[in-house]
Amino acid sequence: MRFGGTVGQAVRVDQTLRQNRKGRAMATQKVTLLGTGLMGFPMARNLVEAAVPLTVWNRTKTKAQPLAAIGAEVVDTTFDAVTDADIIISMMSDGPTVLAMIAEVAKALKPGALWIDMSSTKPDEARAQAEVLQALNVAHLDAPVSGGTKGAAAATLAIMVGGSAKDMDRAKPTLAAMGNPVHVGPSGAGQLSKLCNQTIVAVTIGAVAEAMLLAEQGGADPAALRAALKGGFADSVILQQHGERMTTGNFEPGGLSKFQLKDLNNALFEAEAVDLKLPMTQSVRDRFAHFVDHMDGADKDHSGLYLELRKQNGMDT
Repeated sequence: MRFGGTVGQAVRVDQTLRQNRKGRAMATQKVTLLGTGLMGFPMARNLVEAAVPLTVWNRTKTKAQPLAAIGAEVVDTTFDAVTDADIIISMMSDGPTVLAMIAEVAKALKPGALWIDMSSTKPDEARAQAEVLQALNVAHLDAPVSGGTKGAAAATLAIMVGGSAKDMDRAKPTLAAMGNPVHVGPSGAGQLSKLCNQTIVAVTIGAVAEAMLLAEQGGADPAALRAALKGGFADSVILQQHGERMTTGNFEPGGLSKFQLKDLNNALFEAEAVDLKLPMTQSVRDRFAHFVDHMDGADKDHSGLYLELRKQNGMDT
């Protein structure tokens, strides 16, 4: 092709062409998202904004309805949602719910479709999903996420993908509209990676809670402490975001404590299966269990573990 402009202009034209080709490639994949809760809703919005033809379903339809205003098709039934879909994304509360959903819509699934479960489940539940779907001639990826509601809104989620490399290549343009997808291994490896992530998150929340409480009670300014630690070895997203939540008393959910507890239970289940003891994980799991079961913390943000620490120390929560 002849081009008479500058090198910079040529580069911009080439970038535009590639972006257009990418948009057309994504447009050929009809995507359905099942579950528009705290995480699913912003994920769906980002898919629409990336020009992905999207159908959505949620058990409470009114929670999904605002997506219709930006171009998503909101349907009444799961059967309608998956009919003719090339890619189905599920964002559910747990593994058994996803398996029940697959059974519910099995007859409507298009042969050759790809089911991407982005819920947080057990690795063996992910493998069970893959086995059931394989019998229906439907491919499967387990692709749980990390980053909370902020990451979901900003399309910066860490997406850990288990399954075949071929299916990952097919899914990558769609997943990239929601964050950073990385292929971490065969079926179940995505969920195992998420459990590793949640172990780090939970233990770090516990450490940050102790640091914030020590700073407060010792007379230091927790906000100034967080600023002082920026860029150092102790710095982290959890220190900056959840440390602020703890000291300002903002426990509106970004990541629900009941789901954090579920993930820790699953992590310990996997550890037991390979004869491992994870003492720090066990300790923080027990604290989350107390917070969820005895302190009305189930639907509070997981940074609410700070409240459990205060109670341990005989303080008001």
